[in-house]
Amino acid sequence: MRLTLHILASNQRLNHQKTMLNIGDSAPDFKLTTLAEDGPVHISLSENSGSPVVLLFVPMAFTGVCTKELCSVTSELSEYEALGAKVIAISGDNPFAQAAWAEKEGIGITLASDYEHDVASAYGIAYESFLPDKNLNMGGVPKRSAFVIDAQGIIQYAESNDNPGELPSFTDIKAKLNELAG
Repeated sequence: MRLTLHILASNQRLNHQKTMLNIGDSAPDFKLTTLAEDGPVHISLSENSGSPVVLLFVPMAFTGVCTKELCSVTSELSEYEALGAKVIAISGDNPFAQAAWAEKEGIGITLASDYEHDVASAYGIAYESFLPDKNLNMGGVPKRSAFVIDAQGIIQYAESNDNPGELPSFTDIKAKLNELAG
């Protein structure tokens, strides 16, 4: 009986999959947890209103491509800050795993935990099944995605990759931030 109920609940969730948000859409606000020096704290998109925000969704901590992406962004963080942008990376990992990953790899951007995959779902970028060919049949894991949200909370750039090994175009992201700063 439990197995049947679980399958029905999973199928109902998957049938309500949202389409990816696009340029011109209002960015859904969120309240996620990050690990600060004093312990877990909540962060939200709305607390960053008034300046552009780059949201980077990555599938999982401690994986090669995710580490490469966030270490690269960390090394270029001053460029984003010079354009007045805040960068937030979101994954479904818990905040303690994210903090351990950041410490081990030298990741210096804000990492936010979407443990329940609600934000990935709201942005329409959640996998129905993540890498089933590698026996990782996890639903809700975020696709590698990037959004640039302007100071008014409107999405100005949106990219999502079904292939978890494909990075977003950081050249295009910076070009959009330059345009917004212009």
